[in-house]
Amino acid sequence: MNAVFYIAAAVAAVSTIMVVSRSNAVYSLLYLIVSLLSVALIFFVLGAPFIAALEVIIYAGAIMVLFVFTIMMLNLGPQTAEQERKWLSGRAWAGPSILVAILMAEMLYVLWGGDHQVEGRHIVEPKEVSVALYGPYVMIVELSSMLLLGGLVAAYHLGRRVHGDGKEQQP
Repeated sequence: MNAVFYIAAAVAAVSTIMVVSRSNAVYSLLYLIVSLLSVALIFFVLGAPFIAALEVIIYAGAIMVLFVFTIMMLNLGPQTAEQERKWLSGRAWAGPSILVAILMAEMLYVLWGGDHQVEGRHIVEPKEVSVALYGPYVMIVELSSMLLLGGLVAAYHLGRRVHGDGKEQQP
């Protein structure tokens, strides 16, 4: 299981570097999804399947949809139509596809062939997670939700179009 952990950690590191280094927001989102999936695999291997499931559902699912909607809300105009055609090319999906294939092979190995956790670790139950989140970490959870809301409001205000007379332009 240590090999699965290290390979997933390497995939997470590579995909996170790709998130920061890509100049295109959509490419960065693809690599961010790969990074979040690899972190979920790391949680699963470390004995926290509930947290791994939350990682996939909340971060790789819901928050990525929020980011996609934010990019759509910015709608940069007619020049984005040509750029969207470029995103449909196979070259754009090659890097994330390779990393996801590595993660998929690891997950299949963990589920059907190997041990389900690293030795010396215990499985974290949902009750332990909820006691921690609503206990000493409740302020951090609330602050992070306010930070996400502030980012969404800022993206809306930066992306809206205003005429010279101060009126907001309708799409």
